Amino acid sequence: MRLKAFREGEAVLFTLPALVPLLIFWMGPLGYILYLSFTEWDFMSPEKLFVGLDNYTYLLTHAEFYQALRVTLTFGLGTVVPIIVGGLALALLMNSKLRSTGLFRAMMFSPWVTPTVAVSIAWSWIFEPDVGLANLLLGWMGFSPVGWLQDPNWALVAVMIVTIWKSIGWSMVFYLVALRNLPSDLLEAASIDGAGTWDKFRAITLPLISPTTLFLSIILTIQSLQAYDQINVMTQGGPAGSTRTLLYMYYQSAFETFNVGEASAIAVIIILICVLLSGLSFLISRRLVHYS
Repeated sequence: MRLKAFREGEAVLFTLPALVPLLIFWMGPLGYILYLSFTEWDFMSPEKLFVGLDNYTYLLTHAEFYQALRVTLTFGLGTVVPIIVGGLALALLMNSKLRSTGLFRAMMFSPWVTPTVAVSIAWSWIFEPDVGLANLLLGWMGFSPVGWLQDPNWALVAVMIVTIWKSIGWSMVFYLVALRNLPSDLLEAASIDGAGTWDKFRAITLPLISPTTLFLSIILTIQSLQAYDQINVMTQGGPAGSTRTLLYMYYQSAFETFNVGEASAIAVIIILICVLLSGLSFLISRRLVHYS
């Protein structure tokens, strides 16, 4: 018993260097944010007025919150799925025996290492309604011009296009590594048994790369909830709130109207949504592996 207790204490001692920063820089701020969500404060008043659940009640009974929630979920679904599917498709293409794939990989990955602010500014020029490249291409194809960032029906689509373009190469790199690590003997055995390309992909490749899909779905979901730079540069949450996500609503509440309590309540809701979506991604991935 003493030896077991000593080993447990030794294990705790070895984990302390990692636990201390976690408690100070993650658990501590998280607890403080939770406390602030039950208060009314404006950053400057010396006292914080405790208001209980008033901030949550206010959010859950106002249409602006549900509009921001809808935009957030639409943005997340509209970016995570194309990034994963497109990244896998590009990885399958780059994993083939085509020439110059190294150059293509570098070109596809370069947007990810480019600062989001710079990318957003460049795409704002592309989406410019009068002389932008996007409407020029639409005109060449016989379509009417679109007021991309000025039209509430298209602004969120424009921001999603930028986000997908920036992240799809990053997703491709992870899938490319997963494809390179597939056991070749299984694929060769399936070919000998007469399995076609689609059968091998569905029965072998897709289940074996499911951990990569799970990882990407969780990380991309969290990133979609944290999207801010491209929205702030391109649309500032407009027009008419069509691109205002929960995170941007948090920014406006905290740093424009100085309603720290309401902003903290939004932050807590974002964390809960993130945990919920990550859990759902995990369960879906496990079911896909089970049924495959």
